[in-house]
Amino acid sequence: MTQQTTPERDGPRDECGVFGVYAPGSEVARLAYFGLFALQHRGQESAGIAASDEGHIVTVRDLGLVSQVFDEQKLRALTGEMAVGHVRYSTTGSSAWENAQPVYRHDRRELALAHNGNLINAVELHAELLDRGVSFASTSDSEIIAALLSTHESGSIEEALAETMPRLQGAFSTVVMTTDKLLAFRDGAGLRPLSLGRIGDRWVVASESCAFDIIGAELEREVEPGEMVVIDGDGLRTRQVVEGQRRAFCVFEHIYFARPDSILEGNRTQVSRRKMGEILWRESPVDADVVVAVPDSGNPAAAGFSKASGIPRDEGLIKNRYVARTFIQPGQELRKHGLRMKFNPLREVVAGKRLVVVDDSIVRGNTTRQIVRMLRDAGAIEVHMRISAPPIRFPCHYGVDMSTTDEMVAHGRTVEEVAAELECDSLAYLSLDGVYEAIRGERGTHCDACFSGEYPLAGTGDAQGKYAFELPVVTAPR
Repeated sequence: MTQQTTPERDGPRDECGVFGVYAPGSEVARLAYFGLFALQHRGQESAGIAASDEGHIVTVRDLGLVSQVFDEQKLRALTGEMAVGHVRYSTTGSSAWENAQPVYRHDRRELALAHNGNLINAVELHAELLDRGVSFASTSDSEIIAALLSTHESGSIEEALAETMPRLQGAFSTVVMTTDKLLAFRDGAGLRPLSLGRIGDRWVVASESCAFDIIGAELEREVEPGEMVVIDGDGLRTRQVVEGQRRAFCVFEHIYFARPDSILEGNRTQVSRRKMGEILWRESPVDADVVVAVPDSGNPAAAGFSKASGIPRDEGLIKNRYVARTFIQPGQELRKHGLRMKFNPLREVVAGKRLVVVDDSIVRGNTTRQIVRMLRDAGAIEVHMRISAPPIRFPCHYGVDMSTTDEMVAHGRTVEEVAAELECDSLAYLSLDGVYEAIRGERGTHCDACFSGEYPLAGTGDAQGKYAFELPVVTAPR
């Protein structure tokens, strides 16, 4: 079946969201469902929940959104004291049912695992496991982690994880559940987010704090880079497994990925993004009549830009928020209008006006170019693009689907050349210094490789693409 040709937004593809809950006496699957619902922005290709009940793990996963995969009947079948959940956008392995998570394995021990990130040494680990006779049911690097833990000869999952974590290179914010324990762990650089929350004396872990809000949990703290958290009938225990590694939290989580109401590194994301817009005006002012956001991603920065500049903001682009992936092709007659499925300009707002159009990022540039054309067709006399992030010029190997430079409009081009490609009157990006000012952070504790090309982890340049395991023959699903 052919995928849609309607242009996607220009930002990077989302990655994944993970959730785990240990709450005896509660409807853990229902808590996981709503937690995943809050994390839906992190991945829309597949969703799944696994629950542990009376010594057995039951997993339900499928392609689609959380609301499409689960209904009341499926949630009632997932009973127990704990659950893990996952929403996925594929960053390693294709969008296929076999790659949906949580990953389930039953080798020496039974477990279910949900992973956000990418391993940069996945190919080597995969080959090692195959040599040991370990079979795989998927082409995802997440199953490599699950297989290492499930086949490990250690007597406890804690010791198996303590010995496995130092062998994993790359990004991994992960929750894993056995029949009697819930564990959460994070790579030593802390590349991807992972937070710990609490509902009374019950514990929850999730990619973002917005998943706690929806179920009435309180954010306790972030899981530390290199830390292992163990939750079971004896309560919560922690252990620092990997130490001394340079911190490298993904700065793009602040700019783009996290929900506006989440808290990252002590910052409310909405506040940080408004600040980015204010700094963007300070760095790149322009004479204009109206500030227009590319909804919804550009809304906070546009508000900040308008506030700092005094230029009024108006809703010049209306977004259809009910557009999902469609397999219905528009046909030749409608193809040129395809973007209007998602955005439609308001002539009454933009006609005869000099516009400042604010968005948070540009990767490919196709959607931005079409937005510029639509606004001109609607009567705008000038279109000035302002982007609340630096130019994206380098691939990400840590869990974001930006693995090649082929489609990056800014790669190998000056800002003036990109402006010509986008057909706008002017283009300006926020500086890296501006980003760190907005998030009250420093380069030395973050990863900004997609902007700078400076990768924090050794060996990143040798990382394989997202389809690294598509070619080897794998065994049929268990």
